[in-house]
Amino acid sequence: MEVKNKSMIKCKACGAEIAKSAKACPSCGAKQKSFHWWYILVGIVVIGIIGALGNRDDKPEKVGGASSSPSLSASVSASPTQPAKETFGVGEQVSINDIVVTLTGVENSAGSDFNKPKDGNVFVLCSFEIENNSSKDISVSSLMSFEAYVDGYSTNMSLGSQISSDAKQLDGSVAAGKKMAGAIGYELPEDWKELEITFIPDFWSGNDIVFIANNG
Repeated sequence: MEVKNKSMIKCKACGAEIAKSAKACPSCGAKQKSFHWWYILVGIVVIGIIGALGNRDDKPEKVGGASSSPSLSASVSASPTQPAKETFGVGEQVSINDIVVTLTGVENSAGSDFNKPKDGNVFVLCSFEIENNSSKDISVSSLMSFEAYVDGYSTNMSLGSQISSDAKQLDGSVAAGKKMAGAIGYELPEDWKELEITFIPDFWSGNDIVFIANNG
């Protein structure tokens, strides 16, 4: 049985056996072109372009008009030529990746006889509406989808503040074309000035929406 030498190939021009690594045939002088690595390189570039287009995410932008709210004031500044906004206020509808999020209200509360904040603190309840205009379901978590800072310091969700209201907690799945309404609560110093809440619609997208509310 004939055993083929894997290190030898046939010349594409004359058919003579030559070394696989040869750049030219020693018999006829024809150059031996190999497109193996070229095809791999092109494939990598194409895959990279497709991946970049598939993962392209929108930046948050205001949509519609700001709805009036009886709750705390929002830090919204007007200018003749408005650049792309990075923060948004109470009542502003913000769209990102076909998800529209609105901080509908911010309310201070002293709690009840059986559920009070610590001395010098207040419960602050932040109400949101989340509208899923995308073609797939999204998941919302009060622990994973929100980050908050009060006067520059990080703060966590307060269970006491949460149960002081009848509002639904912001946890669960929102089907395509559907909405979720609920609230997330914090316990803050009663003289707090600025509350910054970041909503993260998708951890992997790297984009988020920042809402700012002022106390007073």
